[in-house]
Amino acid sequence: MKELLKASMDFMTRRQKNKKGSSMERKKRRTGKLFALPVLSGFLVFYLYPFLVILGKSFTLGAGGRFFVGMENYKELWDNSLFRLAAGNTLRYIAAGVPLLLLLSLVLALVLYQAVHGAKMLRLFFVFPMVVPVSAVVVIVQGFLSQAQPDMGHLILLFLWKNVGYNMILLFAGLAMIPRNYYENAQIDGASRIQCFLHITLPMLLPMLFLTFLVSMIDLFKSFREVLLLGGTAPKDEIYMIQNFVNSSFENLNFQRLCVAMMFICILVFSMIGVVYAVYHTVQKKYH
Repeated sequence: MKELLKASMDFMTRRQKNKKGSSMERKKRRTGKLFALPVLSGFLVFYLYPFLVILGKSFTLGAGGRFFVGMENYKELWDNSLFRLAAGNTLRYIAAGVPLLLLLSLVLALVLYQAVHGAKMLRLFFVFPMVVPVSAVVVIVQGFLSQAQPDMGHLILLFLWKNVGYNMILLFAGLAMIPRNYYENAQIDGASRIQCFLHITLPMLLPMLFLTFLVSMIDLFKSFREVLLLGGTAPKDEIYMIQNFVNSSFENLNFQRLCVAMMFICILVFSMIGVVYAVYHTVQKKYH
Protein backbone atom coordinates (compact mmCIF):
# COMPACT_ATOMS: atom_id res chain seq x y z
CA MET A 1 0.00 0.00 0.00
CA LYS A 2 2.84 2.38 0.87
CA GLU A 3 4.54 1.60 -2.42
CA LEU A 4 1.31 2.33 -4.30
CA LEU A 5 0.91 5.70 -2.53
CA LYS A 6 4.54 6.57 -3.20
CA ALA A 7 4.19 5.73 -6.91
CA SER A 8 1.02 7.83 -7.08
CA MET A 9 2.75 10.79 -5.42
CA ASP A 10 5.72 10.49 -7.81
CA PHE A 11 3.36 10.42 -10.77
CA MET A 12 1.55 13.57 -9.57
CA THR A 13 4.86 15.33 -8.95
CA ARG A 14 6.12 14.51 -12.46
CA ARG A 15 2.82 15.62 -13.96
CA GLN A 16 2.98 18.97 -12.17
CA LYS A 17 6.58 19.46 -13.32
CA ASN A 18 5.61 18.63 -16.92
CA LYS A 19 2.71 21.10 -16.78
CA LYS A 20 4.98 23.78 -15.34
CA GLY A 21 7.64 23.06 -17.96
CA SER A 22 5.12 23.14 -20.83
CA SER A 23 3.65 26.43 -19.60
CA MET A 24 7.15 27.90 -19.41
CA GLU A 25 7.89 26.70 -22.94
CA ARG A 26 4.65 28.27 -24.23
CA LYS A 27 5.53 31.53 -22.49
CA LYS A 28 9.00 31.51 -24.06
CA ARG A 29 7.53 30.87 -27.52
CA ARG A 30 5.05 33.74 -27.10
CA THR A 31 7.85 36.05 -25.94
CA GLY A 32 10.02 35.02 -28.90
CA LYS A 33 7.18 35.71 -31.35
CA LEU A 34 6.62 39.16 -29.83
CA PHE A 35 10.30 40.01 -30.24
CA ALA A 36 10.30 38.71 -33.83
CA LEU A 37 7.11 40.59 -34.77
CA PRO A 38 8.75 43.98 -35.54
CA VAL A 39 11.39 42.36 -37.76
CA LEU A 40 8.79 40.22 -39.52
CA SER A 41 6.52 43.24 -40.04
CA GLY A 42 9.41 45.23 -41.51
CA PHE A 43 10.27 42.36 -43.84
CA LEU A 44 6.67 42.07 -45.05
CA VAL A 45 6.25 45.83 -45.59
CA PHE A 46 9.65 46.80 -47.01
CA TYR A 47 10.73 43.61 -48.83
CA LEU A 48 7.92 41.18 -49.60
CA TYR A 49 5.27 43.74 -50.62
CA PRO A 50 7.61 45.65 -53.04
CA PHE A 51 8.75 42.32 -54.48
CA LEU A 52 5.16 41.28 -55.16
CA VAL A 53 4.43 44.69 -56.74
CA ILE A 54 7.45 44.37 -59.05
CA LEU A 55 6.43 40.82 -59.94
CA GLY A 56 2.92 41.96 -60.86
CA LYS A 57 4.16 44.95 -62.87
CA SER A 58 6.48 42.73 -64.91
CA PHE A 59 3.43 41.08 -66.53
CA THR A 60 1.66 44.34 -67.42
CA LEU A 61 1.96 47.21 -69.88
CA GLY A 62 0.90 50.82 -69.97
CA ALA A 63 0.72 53.59 -67.39
CA GLY A 64 -0.05 52.09 -64.02
CA GLY A 65 0.21 48.57 -65.43
CA ARG A 66 -3.42 48.39 -66.59
CA PHE A 67 -2.95 45.86 -69.43
CA PHE A 68 -1.92 42.28 -68.73
CA VAL A 69 0.49 41.03 -71.42
CA GLY A 70 1.78 37.81 -69.87
CA MET A 71 5.37 36.95 -70.80
CA GLU A 72 5.71 39.56 -73.55
CA ASN A 73 7.90 41.83 -71.42
CA TYR A 74 10.25 38.94 -70.67
CA LYS A 75 10.50 38.01 -74.36
CA GLU A 76 11.15 41.62 -75.31
CA LEU A 77 13.84 41.95 -72.68
CA TRP A 78 15.59 38.76 -73.81
CA ASP A 79 15.64 40.07 -77.39
CA ASN A 80 17.33 43.27 -76.20
CA SER A 81 21.04 43.16 -77.09
CA LEU A 82 22.00 45.57 -74.31
CA PHE A 83 20.32 43.34 -71.73
CA ARG A 84 22.13 40.24 -73.01
CA LEU A 85 25.42 42.16 -72.88
CA ALA A 86 24.74 43.31 -69.32
CA ALA A 87 23.62 39.84 -68.18
CA GLY A 88 26.69 38.17 -69.71
CA ASN A 89 29.07 40.66 -68.11
CA THR A 90 27.35 40.29 -64.74
CA LEU A 91 27.63 36.50 -64.90
CA ARG A 92 31.34 36.75 -65.76
CA TYR A 93 31.83 39.21 -62.94
CA ILE A 94 30.16 36.81 -60.49
CA ALA A 95 32.00 33.75 -61.82
CA ALA A 96 35.39 35.43 -61.43
CA GLY A 97 34.88 37.76 -58.46
CA VAL A 98 33.08 35.62 -55.88
CA PRO A 99 35.32 32.48 -56.02
CA LEU A 100 38.46 34.63 -56.01
CA LEU A 101 37.17 36.62 -53.05
CA LEU A 102 36.33 33.47 -51.07
CA LEU A 103 39.68 31.85 -51.85
CA LEU A 104 41.72 34.95 -51.02
CA SER A 105 39.76 35.57 -47.82
CA LEU A 106 40.26 31.96 -46.71
CA VAL A 107 44.01 32.05 -47.40
CA LEU A 108 44.43 35.33 -45.51
CA ALA A 109 42.32 34.07 -42.60
CA LEU A 110 44.47 30.92 -42.34
CA VAL A 111 47.69 32.96 -42.51
CA LEU A 112 46.51 35.39 -39.83
CA TYR A 113 45.25 32.54 -37.65
CA GLN A 114 48.72 31.02 -37.66
CA ALA A 115 50.46 34.36 -37.12
CA VAL A 116 51.88 34.94 -33.67
CA HIS A 117 52.89 38.61 -33.84
CA GLY A 118 51.16 41.48 -35.58
CA ALA A 119 47.88 39.66 -36.30
CA LYS A 120 45.74 42.50 -34.94
CA MET A 121 47.51 45.13 -37.02
CA LEU A 122 47.22 42.99 -40.13
CA ARG A 123 43.49 42.54 -39.56
CA LEU A 124 43.08 46.30 -39.22
CA PHE A 125 45.10 46.82 -42.40
CA PHE A 126 42.84 44.55 -44.45
CA VAL A 127 39.62 45.96 -42.95
CA PHE A 128 40.72 49.55 -43.62
CA PRO A 129 39.35 49.63 -47.24
CA MET A 130 35.82 49.20 -45.83
CA VAL A 131 35.93 52.61 -44.10
CA VAL A 132 37.38 54.45 -47.10
CA PRO A 133 34.71 56.24 -49.20
CA VAL A 134 34.11 54.64 -52.59
CA SER A 135 34.75 57.91 -54.41
CA ALA A 136 38.21 58.21 -52.82
CA VAL A 137 39.02 54.61 -53.76
CA VAL A 138 37.97 55.20 -57.37
CA VAL A 139 40.11 58.36 -57.57
CA ILE A 140 43.13 56.33 -56.39
CA VAL A 141 42.39 53.58 -58.94
CA GLN A 142 41.98 56.13 -61.73
CA GLY A 143 45.32 57.62 -60.75
CA PHE A 144 46.95 54.20 -61.17
CA LEU A 145 45.16 53.59 -64.46
CA SER A 146 46.28 56.93 -65.86
CA GLN A 147 45.25 56.91 -69.53
CA ALA A 148 44.14 53.26 -69.58
CA GLN A 149 40.44 52.49 -69.86
CA PRO A 150 38.92 50.50 -66.98
CA ASP A 151 38.08 46.90 -67.81
CA MET A 152 36.72 43.79 -66.07
CA GLY A 153 40.10 43.02 -64.49
CA HIS A 154 40.28 46.43 -62.83
CA LEU A 155 36.73 46.06 -61.56
CA ILE A 156 37.45 42.61 -60.07
CA LEU A 157 40.64 43.83 -58.39
CA LEU A 158 38.74 46.76 -56.90
CA PHE A 159 36.01 44.39 -55.69
CA LEU A 160 38.58 42.11 -54.06
CA TRP A 161 40.48 44.93 -52.39
CA LYS A 162 37.31 46.52 -51.06
CA ASN A 163 35.69 43.37 -49.60
CA VAL A 164 38.45 40.89 -48.73
CA GLY A 165 38.96 42.33 -45.25
CA TYR A 166 35.40 41.81 -44.02
CA ASN A 167 35.20 38.26 -45.39
CA MET A 168 38.58 37.48 -43.89
CA ILE A 169 37.32 38.57 -40.44
CA LEU A 170 34.26 36.33 -40.80
CA LEU A 171 36.38 33.30 -41.69
CA PHE A 172 38.91 34.16 -38.98
CA ALA A 173 36.07 34.10 -36.44
CA GLY A 174 35.01 30.70 -37.79
CA LEU A 175 38.55 29.37 -37.40
CA ALA A 176 38.73 30.69 -33.85
CA MET A 177 35.61 28.69 -32.91
CA ILE A 178 37.21 25.35 -33.86
CA PRO A 179 38.51 23.64 -30.67
CA ARG A 180 42.29 23.34 -30.66
CA ASN A 181 42.19 19.85 -29.14
CA TYR A 182 40.80 18.51 -32.43
CA TYR A 183 44.10 19.38 -34.13
CA GLU A 184 46.16 18.11 -31.21
CA ASN A 185 44.42 14.73 -31.22
CA ALA A 186 44.79 14.46 -35.01
CA GLN A 187 48.50 15.30 -34.87
CA ILE A 188 49.01 12.67 -32.15
CA ASP A 189 47.43 10.14 -34.53
CA GLY A 190 49.88 11.18 -37.25
CA ALA A 191 47.68 13.44 -39.40
CA SER A 192 49.43 15.95 -41.63
CA ARG A 193 48.48 19.63 -41.99
CA ILE A 194 46.65 18.94 -45.24
CA GLN A 195 44.67 16.12 -43.64
CA CYS A 196 43.81 18.38 -40.68
CA PHE A 197 42.60 21.05 -43.08
CA LEU A 198 40.49 18.64 -45.17
CA HIS A 199 38.98 16.67 -42.29
CA ILE A 200 38.79 19.26 -39.48
CA THR A 201 39.09 22.85 -40.69
CA LEU A 202 37.00 22.60 -43.86
CA PRO A 203 34.04 20.69 -42.37
CA MET A 204 33.89 22.94 -39.31
CA LEU A 205 34.19 26.05 -41.47
CA LEU A 206 31.45 25.15 -43.97
CA PRO A 207 28.65 27.20 -42.32
CA MET A 208 30.87 30.28 -42.18
CA LEU A 209 31.93 29.74 -45.81
CA PHE A 210 28.27 29.65 -46.85
CA LEU A 211 27.62 32.87 -44.91
CA THR A 212 30.66 34.47 -46.54
CA PHE A 213 29.31 33.49 -49.96
CA LEU A 214 26.00 35.24 -49.20
CA VAL A 215 27.83 38.37 -48.04
CA SER A 216 30.01 38.30 -51.17
CA MET A 217 26.96 38.09 -53.44
CA ILE A 218 25.38 41.08 -51.68
CA ASP A 219 28.62 43.07 -51.92
CA LEU A 220 28.94 42.25 -55.62
CA PHE A 221 25.52 43.65 -56.48
CA LYS A 222 26.33 46.72 -54.37
CA SER A 223 29.40 47.47 -56.50
CA PHE A 224 27.35 49.51 -58.99
CA ARG A 225 28.87 52.65 -57.45
CA GLU A 226 32.33 51.56 -58.50
CA VAL A 227 31.15 50.78 -62.04
CA LEU A 228 29.39 54.13 -62.29
CA LEU A 229 32.37 56.12 -61.01
CA LEU A 230 34.91 54.22 -63.13
CA GLY A 231 32.98 53.99 -66.40
CA GLY A 232 30.36 56.71 -66.11
CA THR A 233 26.68 56.35 -67.02
CA ALA A 234 27.64 54.79 -70.38
CA PRO A 235 30.65 52.54 -69.67
CA LYS A 236 32.46 50.50 -72.28
CA ASP A 237 30.86 47.21 -73.30
CA GLU A 238 33.20 45.08 -71.17
CA ILE A 239 31.97 46.57 -67.87
CA TYR A 240 28.35 47.28 -68.82
CA MET A 241 26.53 45.52 -65.97
CA ILE A 242 22.92 44.65 -65.24
CA GLN A 243 22.86 47.54 -62.73
CA ASN A 244 23.68 49.94 -65.60
CA PHE A 245 20.79 48.53 -67.58
CA VAL A 246 18.43 48.94 -64.61
CA ASN A 247 19.60 52.53 -64.07
CA SER A 248 19.08 53.34 -67.76
CA SER A 249 15.56 51.87 -67.69
CA PHE A 250 14.73 53.97 -64.63
CA GLU A 251 16.02 57.18 -66.24
CA ASN A 252 13.94 56.45 -69.37
CA LEU A 253 10.84 55.79 -67.21
CA ASN A 254 10.50 52.30 -68.69
CA PHE A 255 9.13 50.78 -65.50
CA GLN A 256 7.99 47.49 -67.03
CA ARG A 257 11.48 46.81 -68.37
CA LEU A 258 12.89 47.89 -65.02
CA CYS A 259 10.63 45.43 -63.18
CA VAL A 260 11.56 42.57 -65.51
CA ALA A 261 15.28 43.32 -65.12
CA MET A 262 14.88 43.34 -61.34
CA MET A 263 13.10 39.99 -61.53
CA PHE A 264 16.04 38.66 -63.54
CA ILE A 265 18.41 39.79 -60.76
CA CYS A 266 16.22 38.09 -58.13
CA ILE A 267 16.05 34.86 -60.14
CA LEU A 268 19.81 34.92 -60.70
CA VAL A 269 20.63 35.54 -57.02
CA PHE A 270 18.15 32.97 -55.67
CA SER A 271 19.28 30.37 -58.21
CA MET A 272 22.95 30.77 -57.31
CA ILE A 273 22.18 30.69 -53.59
CA GLY A 274 20.07 27.56 -54.11
CA VAL A 275 22.83 25.79 -56.05
CA VAL A 276 25.49 26.71 -53.49
CA TYR A 277 23.20 25.68 -50.61
CA ALA A 278 22.58 22.31 -52.30
CA VAL A 279 26.33 21.78 -52.66
CA TYR A 280 26.89 22.90 -49.06
CA HIS A 281 24.17 20.54 -47.79
CA THR A 282 25.61 17.62 -49.79
CA VAL A 283 29.16 18.22 -48.55
CA GLN A 284 27.95 18.65 -44.97
CA LYS A 285 26.09 15.33 -45.11
CA LYS A 286 29.23 13.68 -46.47
CA TYR A 287 31.29 14.89 -43.51
CA HIS A 288 28.63 14.09 -40.90
